Amino acid sequence: MFLLFLFLFAKFAFSQDTTNIEGNNESLEEALQFLREYDVEGSAICTRVTLAQWNFSTNVSTINRKKMVCYNKCGNDYGRTVMEQTLYDKFQKLSRRKATEFAWTKLPDPDVRRQMKKLITQGRFSLHDDQFNELKDVISQMKEIYTKGTICPYNKNPVYCDQKLEPTLTKIMAKSRDYHELLHVWKSWRDAVGPPIRQKYIRYVELANQAARLDGFNDAGDQMKSVYEIPNFEDHLSELWNMIEPFYKQLHAYVRRKLIKFYGSKYIRHDGPIPAHLLGNMWAQSWKNIEELIIPYPGKTIGDITPELIRQVAEEFFISLGLKPMPPEFWRHSLLEKPIGREVVCRASAWDFCNKMDYRIKQCTEVTMEDFLTIHHEMAHIEYYLQYADQPYLYREGANPAFHEAVGDVIVLSVQTPRHLQRIGLLNNITDDYETNINYLLSMALEKVVYLPFAYIVDKWRWNVFAEGINNMNSKWWELKLNYQGLIPPVPRSESDFDAAAKYHVASDTPYIRYFLSVIIQFQLYESLCEASGHYGPLHTCDIYRSREAGRLLREILQSGSSRSWSDVINVMTKGKIKKISASSLLNYFKPLLTWLEVQNKEELYVGWTTGPHDTGKIMDDVITRR
Repeated sequence: MFLLFLFLFAKFAFSQDTTNIEGNNESLEEALQFLREYDVEGSAICTRVTLAQWNFSTNVSTINRKKMVCYNKCGNDYGRTVMEQTLYDKFQKLSRRKATEFAWTKLPDPDVRRQMKKLITQGRFSLHDDQFNELKDVISQMKEIYTKGTICPYNKNPVYCDQKLEPTLTKIMAKSRDYHELLHVWKSWRDAVGPPIRQKYIRYVELANQAARLDGFNDAGDQMKSVYEIPNFEDHLSELWNMIEPFYKQLHAYVRRKLIKFYGSKYIRHDGPIPAHLLGNMWAQSWKNIEELIIPYPGKTIGDITPELIRQVAEEFFISLGLKPMPPEFWRHSLLEKPIGREVVCRASAWDFCNKMDYRIKQCTEVTMEDFLTIHHEMAHIEYYLQYADQPYLYREGANPAFHEAVGDVIVLSVQTPRHLQRIGLLNNITDDYETNINYLLSMALEKVVYLPFAYIVDKWRWNVFAEGINNMNSKWWELKLNYQGLIPPVPRSESDFDAAAKYHVASDTPYIRYFLSVIIQFQLYESLCEASGHYGPLHTCDIYRSREAGRLLREILQSGSSRSWSDVINVMTKGKIKKISASSLLNYFKPLLTWLEVQNKEELYVGWTTGPHDTGKIMDDVITRR
């Protein structure tokens, strides 16, 4: 049945023109030999490059910086002038060229066809060297503008305009409650990075589209969407959002009312969108930092966490599920505390060195609840690596680009429950009543639910630019912000601005729809694991700790990597109930909160938002619309 699905998928899923990306060689034996060689060589190069990246990240020295430059610019020529390409890029371009010598769509083995397609259509390796290098250079320039962006301090003599996004601006957006200071930071950051990136982004669009068309796609957006392996992908995303939108509007109405109470109706209308700078985050993608302004029952918390976090081993959670322990190399080579005497990149991350032995976490761990959750999240990535280690190199990744983050977060959903914290001795007294649960769910929603419209529109906007061109890029960005997030810019914007580039993932050519899907998938996976564990009661109270049944299901999901279609993985996950991503589990998780919000918003003038010419910063048509 699975082979039949792969065959049908290959024939009908996409209208990709493969004329220019396959040759005449129909030998299955030669194709299999090529893939075996690619598996060995790709793994070896991945190990080499990953080790260089690790050495730099854990010891930011001049010597290691030079080694990184060498890995990015040195190596054999492969018969052409490609000194500025990375070692990995050169290998991928050569491998792609060899793969296109095969008539891969005609090969009788569906798994070989699947691997060939992944190899040929990933990346922009179809471009000629000069264009490929130009595209890399343009992206590098946009990233450099972003990372070097600075602004002047608020309300001070701007002698030193050296405030960077991290940590200064992020902290101000999170902590300040001064309307005008927030406005200054919000606008200044966009002024600093948007216009300088805009022209480079236009060239990026041209080159990315050219690469996609060489691979048989209509544009770069279609190429990005193709990794999800389903036709009408955008229609499916729209269906998911339509399920979530009523809940989001209830949350938006409640938060708006609380912000009006704090800032006054001078800045926010009772039936209007919310100014984008007031939500505790530079991009309004999380509202958790303004929790103290809107939490309904102050003082109602789950309890006090004991100061023993550092002694808890996250590994035991995975062992309790019957999953694999961390290998010896993990404990030998991971960086779990900030070292003394050398600079490191402290952002937590999980590393797969592509040799089926070496897996590491890099985290400057402290005794905090946040770090306790983070190490579980990162170790979940390691567990995923371990489970699919025996897959071919091309399949050693999540079932789709959203799965890895979803798996990390589903573990955190279980670990952060009061029940789990009490079971492992980190919570002495649980306060379990209605008001405490509403506070808990609202806090979760400010992080998870409000993120969804933002995560949805980033690539929705980007795909539109690829498909329809660069005209009105900024107005289309704010049209999406208004329609989906219910937000407006606090000051007028124009096409000379380029506000989408205020987000790193836009400037760095990093696909974003994976984050939208990962939030939805994590709740779907969580509910499936909870059912397997025999959990009864509200979904948000479920802890899968020590459930071997949940572990068996999770292991089956993780082991396949991307060797199977993610719809097949969803089918396994839900025990045959459905084969697609669904938001019903997320809504089930937050059901008590939604019911509470509907009661709270009964007297609300409007759940949703109206907008018209009276909104500052409005750059769309001056027509009052309702959302």
